[in-house]
Amino acid sequence: MAEDSFEKEHKLVVGRVSTYCPWCSARLVDGKIDGKTRQRCPECDFIYYRNPIPAAGAILENDGKILMVRRKYPPYVGDWCFPAGFMEYDESPSRCCLREVAEETGLNLRLTGLFKIYSGNDDPRNKAVLILYLADIIDGKLMPGDDASEIKFFDIDKSPDNIAFESHKRAFQDYSKYKKTGRLPDPNE
Repeated sequence: MAEDSFEKEHKLVVGRVSTYCPWCSARLVDGKIDGKTRQRCPECDFIYYRNPIPAAGAILENDGKILMVRRKYPPYVGDWCFPAGFMEYDESPSRCCLREVAEETGLNLRLTGLFKIYSGNDDPRNKAVLILYLADIIDGKLMPGDDASEIKFFDIDKSPDNIAFESHKRAFQDYSKYKKTGRLPDPNE
Protein backbone atom coordinates (compact mmCIF):
# COMPACT_ATOMS: atom_id res chain seq x y z
CA MET A 1 0.00 0.00 0.00
CA ALA A 2 1.42 3.39 -0.99
CA GLU A 3 2.14 5.95 1.70
CA ASP A 4 0.16 9.14 1.53
CA SER A 5 1.93 12.48 1.25
CA PHE A 6 1.56 13.26 4.97
CA GLU A 7 3.23 9.98 6.01
CA LYS A 8 6.10 10.52 3.56
CA GLU A 9 6.74 14.03 4.88
CA HIS A 10 6.68 12.92 8.52
CA LYS A 11 8.76 9.76 8.13
CA LEU A 12 11.58 9.94 10.64
CA VAL A 13 15.20 9.53 9.69
CA VAL A 14 17.34 7.28 11.86
CA GLY A 15 20.73 8.61 13.01
CA ARG A 16 23.68 7.06 11.26
CA VAL A 17 25.77 4.32 12.78
CA SER A 18 29.05 3.43 11.11
CA THR A 19 29.79 -0.08 9.91
CA TYR A 20 33.26 0.43 8.44
CA CYS A 21 36.31 2.34 9.61
CA PRO A 22 36.64 5.72 7.84
CA TRP A 23 40.45 5.39 8.01
CA CYS A 24 41.17 1.87 6.73
CA SER A 25 37.74 0.44 5.71
CA ALA A 26 37.89 -2.54 8.08
CA ARG A 27 34.62 -3.61 9.68
CA LEU A 28 34.13 -1.94 13.09
CA VAL A 29 33.58 -4.10 16.16
CA ASP A 30 32.12 -3.32 19.56
CA GLY A 31 34.53 -2.86 22.43
CA LYS A 32 34.51 -1.51 25.97
CA ILE A 33 36.27 1.89 25.88
CA ASP A 34 36.11 4.56 28.60
CA GLY A 35 33.50 2.48 30.42
CA LYS A 36 31.12 2.45 27.42
CA THR A 37 30.49 0.11 24.53
CA ARG A 38 31.84 1.85 21.46
CA GLN A 39 32.63 0.83 17.92
CA ARG A 40 36.32 0.50 17.19
CA CYS A 41 38.53 -0.68 14.38
CA PRO A 42 40.50 -3.88 15.11
CA GLU A 43 43.01 -2.98 12.35
CA CYS A 44 44.04 0.64 13.03
CA ASP A 45 42.55 1.35 16.50
CA PHE A 46 40.16 4.06 15.25
CA ILE A 47 37.38 4.67 17.79
CA TYR A 48 33.96 5.84 16.62
CA TYR A 49 32.67 8.36 19.16
CA ARG A 50 29.00 8.97 18.50
CA ASN A 51 28.86 12.56 19.70
CA PRO A 52 26.01 15.07 19.57
CA ILE A 53 26.07 17.60 16.75
CA PRO A 54 26.19 21.30 17.67
CA ALA A 55 23.51 23.62 16.31
CA ALA A 56 23.00 27.34 16.80
CA GLY A 57 20.16 29.79 16.36
CA ALA A 58 18.58 32.94 17.70
CA ILE A 59 15.59 34.13 19.64
CA LEU A 60 14.28 37.24 17.91
CA GLU A 61 11.64 39.43 19.50
CA ASN A 62 9.63 42.21 17.90
CA ASP A 63 6.78 44.08 19.64
CA GLY A 64 6.44 41.41 22.33
CA LYS A 65 6.36 38.54 19.84
CA ILE A 66 8.86 35.77 19.15
CA LEU A 67 9.88 34.82 15.60
CA MET A 68 9.63 31.16 14.63
CA VAL A 69 9.92 29.34 11.31
CA ARG A 70 7.79 26.48 9.98
CA ARG A 71 9.87 23.45 8.99
CA LYS A 72 9.87 22.63 5.29
CA TYR A 73 11.72 19.30 5.46
CA PRO A 74 11.77 16.23 7.73
CA PRO A 75 11.81 15.67 10.52
CA TYR A 76 8.64 17.37 11.82
CA VAL A 77 7.54 18.97 8.56
CA GLY A 78 5.08 21.79 9.25
CA ASP A 79 6.05 22.25 12.90
CA TRP A 80 7.52 25.48 14.28
CA CYS A 81 11.02 26.09 15.63
CA PHE A 82 13.47 28.89 16.22
CA PRO A 83 15.63 29.74 13.18
CA ALA A 84 18.61 27.49 13.81
CA GLY A 85 20.69 24.75 12.23
CA PHE A 86 23.71 22.52 12.43
CA MET A 87 27.19 23.99 12.54
CA GLU A 88 29.52 23.51 9.61
CA TYR A 89 32.96 22.09 10.38
CA ASP A 90 34.74 25.40 9.77
CA GLU A 91 32.43 27.81 11.61
CA SER A 92 31.94 29.05 15.16
CA PRO A 93 28.57 28.84 16.94
CA SER A 94 28.00 32.58 16.46
CA ARG A 95 28.79 32.42 12.72
CA CYS A 96 26.49 29.39 12.41
CA CYS A 97 23.70 31.36 14.10
CA LEU A 98 24.10 34.36 11.78
CA ARG A 99 24.23 32.13 8.68
CA GLU A 100 21.23 29.99 9.63
CA VAL A 101 19.02 32.95 10.54
CA ALA A 102 19.91 34.73 7.28
CA GLU A 103 19.24 31.57 5.24
CA GLU A 104 15.90 30.82 6.91
CA THR A 105 14.50 34.34 7.41
CA GLY A 106 16.38 36.80 5.15
CA LEU A 107 17.39 38.81 8.24
CA ASN A 108 20.82 40.02 9.30
CA LEU A 109 21.50 40.18 13.03
CA ARG A 110 23.73 41.57 15.71
CA LEU A 111 24.15 39.03 18.49
CA THR A 112 23.64 40.59 21.92
CA GLY A 113 24.34 37.62 24.16
CA LEU A 114 24.07 33.93 24.83
CA PHE A 115 20.60 32.88 25.99
CA LYS A 116 21.09 29.21 26.92
CA ILE A 117 22.50 25.91 25.69
CA TYR A 118 20.08 22.98 25.41
CA SER A 119 20.52 19.27 24.89
CA GLY A 120 18.17 17.77 22.32
CA ASN A 121 17.26 14.09 22.35
CA ASP A 122 14.18 14.04 20.12
CA ASP A 123 15.68 14.64 16.67
CA PRO A 124 15.61 11.22 14.97
CA ARG A 125 18.70 12.08 12.91
CA ASN A 126 21.02 12.51 15.89
CA LYS A 127 21.40 14.02 19.32
CA ALA A 128 22.01 17.77 19.21
CA VAL A 129 23.41 20.54 21.38
CA LEU A 130 21.41 23.71 20.65
CA ILE A 131 23.13 27.03 21.34
CA LEU A 132 20.60 29.88 21.36
CA TYR A 133 21.60 33.53 21.22
CA LEU A 134 19.68 36.74 21.82
CA ALA A 135 19.97 39.13 18.89
CA ASP A 136 18.78 42.36 17.35
CA ILE A 137 17.64 42.57 13.75
CA ILE A 138 19.94 44.90 11.77
CA ASP A 139 18.35 44.70 8.32
CA GLY A 140 17.11 42.34 5.65
CA LYS A 141 13.81 41.39 4.10
CA LEU A 142 11.74 38.98 6.19
CA MET A 143 10.98 36.01 3.96
CA PRO A 144 11.15 32.25 4.39
CA GLY A 145 14.11 30.59 2.74
CA ASP A 146 16.27 27.48 2.79
CA ASP A 147 14.39 24.93 4.92
CA ALA A 148 11.66 27.27 6.23
CA SER A 149 8.28 27.35 4.51
CA GLU A 150 6.77 30.14 6.61
CA ILE A 151 7.76 32.73 9.21
CA LYS A 152 5.52 33.97 11.99
CA PHE A 153 5.78 36.01 15.18
CA PHE A 154 4.05 34.42 18.19
CA ASP A 155 2.91 36.10 21.41
CA ILE A 156 5.46 35.53 24.17
CA ASP A 157 2.75 34.06 26.40
CA LYS A 158 1.23 31.79 23.73
CA SER A 159 3.56 29.32 22.05
CA PRO A 160 2.31 27.36 19.05
CA ASP A 161 0.99 23.87 19.86
CA ASN A 162 3.25 22.19 17.34
CA ILE A 163 6.85 23.14 18.18
CA ALA A 164 9.18 20.68 16.48
CA PHE A 165 11.76 19.91 19.16
CA GLU A 166 11.59 19.66 22.95
CA SER A 167 14.61 21.98 23.32
CA HIS A 168 12.78 24.66 21.32
CA LYS A 169 9.67 24.21 23.50
CA ARG A 170 11.78 24.65 26.64
CA ALA A 171 13.51 27.68 25.11
CA PHE A 172 10.17 29.32 24.30
CA GLN A 173 9.02 28.79 27.91
CA ASP A 174 12.37 29.98 29.28
CA TYR A 175 12.25 33.12 27.16
CA SER A 176 8.71 33.89 28.26
CA LYS A 177 9.85 33.60 31.91
CA TYR A 178 12.94 35.70 31.19
CA LYS A 179 10.77 38.53 29.80
CA LYS A 180 8.64 38.49 32.98
CA THR A 181 11.47 38.25 35.51
CA GLY A 182 14.46 39.79 33.72
CA ARG A 183 16.54 36.76 34.77
CA LEU A 184 18.20 34.51 32.23
CA PRO A 185 17.45 30.79 32.64
CA ASP A 186 19.58 28.85 35.09
CA PRO A 187 22.40 27.19 33.09
CA ASN A 188 22.38 24.29 35.58
CA GLU A 189 18.88 23.18 34.61
